[in-house]
Amino acid sequence: MNLIDRYIFRSVLATCAAAVGLFTFIVLVPNVMRDMLAYVLSGQLSLGMFAQLVVTLLPFAVTLALPMGLLTGVLLTLGRLSADSEITAMRAAGLSLPRVSRPILLLSLLGAALGLYCNFEAMPNARVTYERNFAAAVAANPLKLIVPKTFIRNFPDCVIYISQKEGALMRDVWLWKLDDQKRVTTLIHAESGVVDYDETSNELIVTLTQARVENRNEKNPENFAESPYVATFGKIEAARLPLDRFFGHGGVHIKPEWLTLGPLQAERARLAKLQPPPGQEKQFARDRMKLELVFHDKINTAVAVFSLALLGVPLGIKVSRRETSANFGVALLLTLGYYLLTVAVKALDRHPEYRPDLLLWVPNLLIIGLGLWLFSRIDRK
Repeated sequence: MNLIDRYIFRSVLATCAAAVGLFTFIVLVPNVMRDMLAYVLSGQLSLGMFAQLVVTLLPFAVTLALPMGLLTGVLLTLGRLSADSEITAMRAAGLSLPRVSRPILLLSLLGAALGLYCNFEAMPNARVTYERNFAAAVAANPLKLIVPKTFIRNFPDCVIYISQKEGALMRDVWLWKLDDQKRVTTLIHAESGVVDYDETSNELIVTLTQARVENRNEKNPENFAESPYVATFGKIEAARLPLDRFFGHGGVHIKPEWLTLGPLQAERARLAKLQPPPGQEKQFARDRMKLELVFHDKINTAVAVFSLALLGVPLGIKVSRRETSANFGVALLLTLGYYLLTVAVKALDRHPEYRPDLLLWVPNLLIIGLGLWLFSRIDRK
């Protein structure tokens, strides 16, 4: 690299690193709030374990932040250089636009390589580690899943509310049992109760005393014109709450997107060799397509680091803005447009005949085509 290459490379690298860090934080916060905040407040997770889990989630956040961060860094740096007429001076010295952008495209290729590593190795390993550590932390004291003065919706077929809790003892307990459409079929109110953990069945057992049980018509529980059946019990086992969602005896269930490259390729090869059972051809084709979508999506997300940077070069020069907010806005719109297109394509996983695995490449090809077209227009001026 000569002096100009090093100057551009360092400028873009510093800005991109800051932008990736910012977007990693933005991606990380909603996941942390959704998954862990309630457990930290209830004492289920210690602050040390919370910090460890947050660090474990970083590769997952980086995979999403890389394309947006690199594009933002390119727009900010080239917008500033263009506004200060530095790009004009370079071109007046005989440097073409492809020559000026060489260090940026090199950085984007390095970012794409980092994206491939994160998508196929770092993120899957980190995600599995996160799920295992999180499950172990919850399993250490499962009774703390029942938090007082909170509507507990962690279980699929019921909602629980308790006013007070001391260890396993609960007071003023409300329990709503739900059907498949989330309609209340049974309402239970008890003066007190206890919650125990059955390790054999991996369930929380809620036993209530002095309970009033109101059963509604299971076929039409929202028909309030029909009087419900009401009974009182001195003691009743009100519910068994399965904990398989949080942790199971068979370990963490590995989703296809959490597979590293080797196991993912092996699973693809296994499904390619299998013959679908009679009558299950459609479902088998959908399952195979879901795996193909995972594989192609990992590659496409990494390629998007390069394609968005390629588009960012002529845009940053053409716009010539110093304003950070304007460049952030352009980067957000472009990246959101890319992600919306990929989400729309992935929604076709139920129609493998449309080949959504190949359609996933369309957004990147459109961005690369638009970037090359803008390159040619600016370079002719």
